[in-house]
Amino acid sequence: MPGPTGNGAVTRSTLRQQIADALRDEVLAGRLQPGQAFTVKEIAEQYGVSATPVREALVDLSAQGLLEADQHRGFHVREYSVADFRGLVEARALVIDGMFHALGHGRGAARDPGDPRTAAALAGVRRRGEEAQRAARTGDLTVLIGYDLRFWRELSALFGNPYLVDFLHRLRVQSWVCTVQRLRRLTDLRGRLWAEHTEVVDALVRRNMEGARALIAECNAHSLSLIEEPTRD
Repeated sequence: MPGPTGNGAVTRSTLRQQIADALRDEVLAGRLQPGQAFTVKEIAEQYGVSATPVREALVDLSAQGLLEADQHRGFHVREYSVADFRGLVEARALVIDGMFHALGHGRGAARDPGDPRTAAALAGVRRRGEEAQRAARTGDLTVLIGYDLRFWRELSALFGNPYLVDFLHRLRVQSWVCTVQRLRRLTDLRGRLWAEHTEVVDALVRRNMEGARALIAECNAHSLSLIEEPTRD
């Protein structure tokens, strides 16, 4: 019957996403280390589920660049290099620059920062930025990642293109995976993480696109210097 089949498909799809989200959080928290290997069977036993949604979740995470498949053996956490991080920063900077340009000129489906509905949405984004800033200043990397991802997902949604939202989110997740792999080695991150999220929103509200771009350039330069620092120790 169509009903049970449909319900089963929905359940499996939901479970697949839940497993993918849980494993992504493990990677971002640094509990799954770079190069750490595991099999579908091991993850299925850990979560007490069948192999099918686990395999699908691991394939999804591989497509997102968080894992790599080992031929006939399983998967391992991808290890990012500093060169990888530079490429990710360049890619996300190009996307954000295009997004700011569209927002500034009201092109395509982008919402005008002066529109009352957009102003209300930006106020919500700013609240995410405030939480991200607090976490950055206290050096709480796990909390910062959560709010930073939400900040950029909601901000990019103002562009009006869901494909761009998903693409930028994927770039930022990959950037954070690389960041976590290097910064978890440092013992104290208080005051060392970029914390200018609200300034970006304020610049957009004022339609100061050059100011917003300058803040992003500062963020990227700061991130690169921090990521490269442990390699010189």
